[in-house]
Amino acid sequence: MSMPLLSRSRRVRPTPFSKRVDAAGVKAYSVYNHMLLPTVFESAEADYHHLKRHVQVWDVSCERQVELAGADAARLVQMLTPRDFSKVAVGQCLYTPMVDETGGMLNDPVTLKLDEDRYWVSIADSDLLFWVKGLAQGMALDVAVFEPDVSPLAVQGPRSDDLMARVFGEAVRGIRFFRYELLPFQGHDFVVARSGYSKQGGFEIYVDGTERGEPLWDALMSAGEDLDVRAGGPSATERIEAGLLSYGNDMTLDNTPHECGLGRFCQTADAVDCVGRDALLTVIAEGPQRQIRSLAIEGEAVPPCIEPWPVTVNGEHAGQVTSAAWSFDFECNAALGMIEHEYWEPGTQIMVDAPDGQRVAKVMAGAFI
Repeated sequence: MSMPLLSRSRRVRPTPFSKRVDAAGVKAYSVYNHMLLPTVFESAEADYHHLKRHVQVWDVSCERQVELAGADAARLVQMLTPRDFSKVAVGQCLYTPMVDETGGMLNDPVTLKLDEDRYWVSIADSDLLFWVKGLAQGMALDVAVFEPDVSPLAVQGPRSDDLMARVFGEAVRGIRFFRYELLPFQGHDFVVARSGYSKQGGFEIYVDGTERGEPLWDALMSAGEDLDVRAGGPSATERIEAGLLSYGNDMTLDNTPHECGLGRFCQTADAVDCVGRDALLTVIAEGPQRQIRSLAIEGEAVPPCIEPWPVTVNGEHAGQVTSAAWSFDFECNAALGMIEHEYWEPGTQIMVDAPDGQRVAKVMAGAFI
């Protein structure tokens, strides 16, 4: 069955790279933070295999930045998260669970410390900007909160280092994981971080200035011709195999970081300014009653997981599947699900009520990759 087309308008914003993405033959988009996110070029399977073997350039401008700048910027960042920011250095990028006063997940961005009084919060799909502005205004903080003209461009895949070195120089190879450097390109210094929404390795380039987007895209494509560089985008299958979570799919405001398996990123007791600290300390004391687990679902390829699928054990509620896709390498349905604590032990057999019928599945010990 064919899917309805996406009607494009000014409410769904293009990106600095949209013309290049269209020219590269994009076949499908999603809408993410009110912007276009390319999802398919050749096919889901072909794009997946190419990502794992070569190198791709992704237009992920939809990872919008919330900039915090001013004397109280550091305090405001700490109000947003149970992750301790007191010892974070300029040049670091931190995966940052962000919560409201109940401890519920608002977003799971990467936060870059640009200076002692300046941060970029690179957000997942939600209007986090309004929450941050509200805190700043409500607390009368000395900080400016706004969305800058910054559009990330990701280079992902096992040949990423080779491609990036040709455009930004050999210094790019020395960037550590979740660190960034300022590297020159055509007379301008770009923030280049070793990060990205895949497990294949790569970088995210924070393109500050819409006019700089197309020249950078063209340079990467030209430099990578013999590396088989292609336009691409986040692979749903690869990210589920890797256990990479999707805000709005695998977790929502109804979930705490501990239910999402993100407790290792929280130093709640030390994060005294975090607005959700007291609620999370209660969760920590009691322990989470459900948690995200990787799952393997038997049978043929399942349809897209548009709504959560119920999970049962012996007819009893045991959780829900939140994301699922056919794994071309592992030849099974890879999935993520929020599973009740009685049933989350590795090897536990569960039943999944998929749209095309009930399926047998098991809880994995960890991610597929």
